[in-house]
Amino acid sequence: MNYQETTTWLFNQLPMFQMQGASAYKKDLTNTLLLVEHLQHPEIKFKSIHVAGTNGKGSTSSMLASILQEAGYKVGLYTSPHLKDFRERIRINGEMISEAFVVDFVAQNKSFFEANQLSFFEMTVGLAFDYFAKEQVDVAVIEVGMGGRLDSTNVISPLVSVITNIGFDHTQFLGDTLPKIAAEKAGIIKSNIPVVIGEYSEETKPVFVAKAKFESASIYFAQDNSEVTYECVLLGDYQMHNKKTVLQTIKLLQSQFNIEENHIKLGLKNVIQNTGLLGRWQILKQKPFTVCDTAHNSHGLKIVLNQIQKHQFKTLHVVLGVVNDKDLDSILPLFPKNANYYFCKPNVPRGLEPQILQKKATEFGLYGEVFNSVSEAYEEAINLAKDSDFIYIGGSTFVVAEIV
Repeated sequence: MNYQETTTWLFNQLPMFQMQGASAYKKDLTNTLLLVEHLQHPEIKFKSIHVAGTNGKGSTSSMLASILQEAGYKVGLYTSPHLKDFRERIRINGEMISEAFVVDFVAQNKSFFEANQLSFFEMTVGLAFDYFAKEQVDVAVIEVGMGGRLDSTNVISPLVSVITNIGFDHTQFLGDTLPKIAAEKAGIIKSNIPVVIGEYSEETKPVFVAKAKFESASIYFAQDNSEVTYECVLLGDYQMHNKKTVLQTIKLLQSQFNIEENHIKLGLKNVIQNTGLLGRWQILKQKPFTVCDTAHNSHGLKIVLNQIQKHQFKTLHVVLGVVNDKDLDSILPLFPKNANYYFCKPNVPRGLEPQILQKKATEFGLYGEVFNSVSEAYEEAINLAKDSDFIYIGGSTFVVAEIV
């Protein structure tokens, strides 16, 4: 198989959560443990940092990787989902994994994958670990796919575990209360390995404290630290929390890595060019001021929509699309009524039909037209918006992926 055939096989072989939803969720780590044994345990051949949380995982992981790169280290970065190219998920010093490595890895292990019915995510995690081991990275930043306790990445023994925050997302898998969700994320806390908690609440803090105590893991709460003055190229308001989390984590890593003040400054300043991160309060145009953002749950959208209101503009245009398992009752009330909406469906099987989204939105006083695609909705917003207006594109990672 060539690269295109290989990635098509990966996407189609078995349901993956990103495209299919519930049917891709595995209830234990049996498959991943079988896989890493089959691959001769690549996960123990490099140092790692493990990052979980409801929101901010990608930004936090990328900032950490960027700082370590500026300090001169060879840094692996595993994130999900990708926006444009599958290979975005697996990078070393910002460079995506080669097509040839992906093709060879699948060809060599295909019979094992099929015999054990591995999921897309399990195969991808195995690919990342194998690549980082063979390329002999100094350290890899590994982002959790979903949850923590049962996530395929949770077979590593990192230098430090990081949990950015807890909010309502994927409640059908992780639980319908914040303490339940926190317990799933806290599943990455391991024996005698320090953990950094980015943000906590009265409901979630006891869960983290109890798990850390049980594991004899030292625990650090980044939100209690003083305000961060470092500039960062990532402009979303929510990045202030992520920066605090990153700086606390770097402080712990400085006992193992030579990371100086200048590395931190440059790492935060150069995070996009160092890691290729896209879609986080990404400014696409100045006139009309146009921003896309991958926030897709109430915790993230609340911050983004509040940031929009801080801007001066005449009319707000919202290009909005979601996936079909999104809790619309929790997110639609957050959107402003005095805006023009362009309802669309992201081009994935899980995409919600725009007519359904439009009908539900009207219940919350949000009105607009339906479009056949994200690009068509975006083009219409650009055509109708004046220079003094604001255009926001979001609701789903997949909507942003079709624009950036």
